[in-house]
Amino acid sequence: MDSMIVLPDWLISSPPQPPRQNWGIRVMDGKVADVASNADLRQRYPQDEVWEAKGQVLAPGFVDAHTHLYGVLAHGIPMHEAPSGFWSFLEDFWWPRIENRLDREMICAATEIQTARMVQSGITACYDCAEAPNALPGILQAQAEVLRKRGMRAILSFEATQRISQENGQLGLRENAKFIEAQKGDPLLTGMMCFHTTFTCSADFIRQAFDMAKERGALTHMHVSEGLYEPDFCLKQFGMRPMFYYDSLGVLGKGMLASQCVQISAEEIELMAKRGVSVTHMPLSNCEVGGGIAPIPELLNAGVTVGLGSDGYIHDFFEVMRGAFLIHKASHCNPQVTPASQVWQLATEGGAKAIGLEKVGRLETGWSADFQLIAPNLPTPLAEHNLYDQILLYCHATDVSATVVHGKPLMKDGRVLNADWESLTQNAHAAAEKLWDFPLSAAN
Repeated sequence: MDSMIVLPDWLISSPPQPPRQNWGIRVMDGKVADVASNADLRQRYPQDEVWEAKGQVLAPGFVDAHTHLYGVLAHGIPMHEAPSGFWSFLEDFWWPRIENRLDREMICAATEIQTARMVQSGITACYDCAEAPNALPGILQAQAEVLRKRGMRAILSFEATQRISQENGQLGLRENAKFIEAQKGDPLLTGMMCFHTTFTCSADFIRQAFDMAKERGALTHMHVSEGLYEPDFCLKQFGMRPMFYYDSLGVLGKGMLASQCVQISAEEIELMAKRGVSVTHMPLSNCEVGGGIAPIPELLNAGVTVGLGSDGYIHDFFEVMRGAFLIHKASHCNPQVTPASQVWQLATEGGAKAIGLEKVGRLETGWSADFQLIAPNLPTPLAEHNLYDQILLYCHATDVSATVVHGKPLMKDGRVLNADWESLTQNAHAAAEKLWDFPLSAAN
């Protein structure tokens, strides 16, 4: 029975609780076995392996509650002109130039490099949504093999949609169902049901997705109101906004994970809180597509569970946290909204809870030993009153020195273990060049 004590200068155990100086943890069998002062840990467990982390901050690993690992292949893609809005972003760019062209080889190359880069950023768990209608079937198992080798904790899904054909939509639902069933009992890799939106999926298809998920004890994910297009569509087609439409279908509830939720109304927020819907928030990508700023302070005040995600856009989770910390202050003209400790909660336990992970996101006895060590190089000292703010505002992925999942180190001393960066980069470049080999006129 291997056991280890980790002894940092500071411990963040459960945001937004205050950090504790000279406290650490004991790790045994993939879980946190004790939380105490460094002195007490040394005295209680003299035979344990000791991980000296002087000058460092021990914190729960980040949970990227919504990402598209394949999205890295679109970074820097040639464009004739920028999309003029959310619908043109999908119809003229994202669908024809990215999603419809992705194959298994491309997605696996992206998954390999992005998984290593997540580890570099202190991310210990993620929820990935694959959007590639022509990569069916078997893409989720292919991704799982990559993640399994890296040792990441992950939930995988395929975004089923009827925009290609009815048959392709069913392939997507079956892909999710098969993966959910195959991963039962796996401590690190699980599945989720997923479909796109109200404007690419019929009412019967949506009900089918929720029924299939419920039968398998899984959550169902969809994108909701990422811009103005979907609310306007639902009002015209159904006479109600998206959340009320989902409620009319009988699917709104604790089994729903709604991402984005940018253009939602106060009435929808009240309904979501009442039904127990969870939300994932992507502050940076929402800006990129011009969707708007999600009402995260309002959702949190209503009691909605919210997690934080990268959306496959910028993987450095310190940057993602900064986005959530700053954007809502500006939009509300109020520096008191989304305080640093609350954003830390969204980036850790909040994200884990939103995507259905249990005992993940805190460093407390009995919880999973998923953690990171941060070695900040700051011009002013850390203290209990400033630690959350200092690290959120002024640290980067490069300040993470170690990442551990289920008690197993994936990165130590700033080096991702078993990562051949030259090979990973070459494979990602080749996949991107293959994806980019597309006549610009065909997308316009």
